[in-house]
Amino acid sequence: MILALALAACTAKDAVDTAPPEPDLDQFEAQGPYWAGHATQALSWGDRTVQVHLWYPQQASSSFTPTPALLPEDASRFALLLEDAPPDCPTQAVAAVSDAPAAPVEAPLVLYSHCHECLAISGATVSAFLASHGYVVVAVDHTGNTLFDALDETNLPLNDDTLALRVGDLSAALDGVLDGRVALPDGLSIDATRIAAVGHSFGAVTVGTLAQQDGRIAAAMAHAAPMDNPLLGDVDITTLTQPLGFLVATEDNSITELGNELIRQNFAEAPGPAWKLELLDAGHWSLSDLCGLVDAFMPGCGEDERQTHEGETFTYLGPEIARSATRSATLAFLRAALDDDPDAAAWLVSGRPSGLFEAEVSP
Repeated sequence: MILALALAACTAKDAVDTAPPEPDLDQFEAQGPYWAGHATQALSWGDRTVQVHLWYPQQASSSFTPTPALLPEDASRFALLLEDAPPDCPTQAVAAVSDAPAAPVEAPLVLYSHCHECLAISGATVSAFLASHGYVVVAVDHTGNTLFDALDETNLPLNDDTLALRVGDLSAALDGVLDGRVALPDGLSIDATRIAAVGHSFGAVTVGTLAQQDGRIAAAMAHAAPMDNPLLGDVDITTLTQPLGFLVATEDNSITELGNELIRQNFAEAPGPAWKLELLDAGHWSLSDLCGLVDAFMPGCGEDERQTHEGETFTYLGPEIARSATRSATLAFLRAALDDDPDAAAWLVSGRPSGLFEAEVSP
């Protein structure tokens, strides 16, 4: 009897000792161990020249200068737009150090594609946050399809020809990083087995097309638009076996509930690992650093009519909260997709931060 009790006690102790640790979910909402560095350079391919924004982990620094991280020739024009915009809507500055020394790491690479008539810095909050967690982010200003092209009325249309140019921009940027034409700071290298692509709106279709065409893309995430869209491009979601992420803005009156249903259908038909996060009370531009910068980017800030309940007025989720949630969701997706991180997978179904998400994962 005594021996049986002793064995039972040992078995209970072994069970406690071998119990899996509680997942660390806080890490996906906190800044990473690095400051973000930021640099820009021009890249030419074919008859196009695009501006590349490079976000990367920098060496420890005792001070930094928050900056909008814009092209110098556009900075004054952008400043005027910021001055006229509602102060709590667009991002005013990001924590980044221009041309800072890089941390000597081998980093995963993320390609970022901006929305129609936006800018590479549309995802500055996400990009700087990922850099703080050890990622290199390459964001391209899609020449002819930027905010400044739209303001100058020289913008390219939202069609398949423009999509092809945007996909070419990302392919050229990826080639440039890997072959050295896009210069990385000294000491920084890329893990070519861990390459992902993230896009917002038109950028979602762009990265979906890239993932379909380029076997180097190991994971892709769509923000506020479907990758497989019957109105644009020829992405077949059933061919994308890479891990996929889908972020839905539930009150997106830009792509409307029809567009959101297409995102949900993309998720349901994805053949590989997939995660879907629905950001409650968020609009199309809530996810963007350009939210409210111009009238077209206002849906996502202040009051509006619900697209899910006609005639009901509501207040959008605060843009800073929405951008913070977006950056955390993107980090967790990348960690789950590229590293098979169980903590990241747990975060993606947790509804965090603060219950802002409704989450679903493919079987």
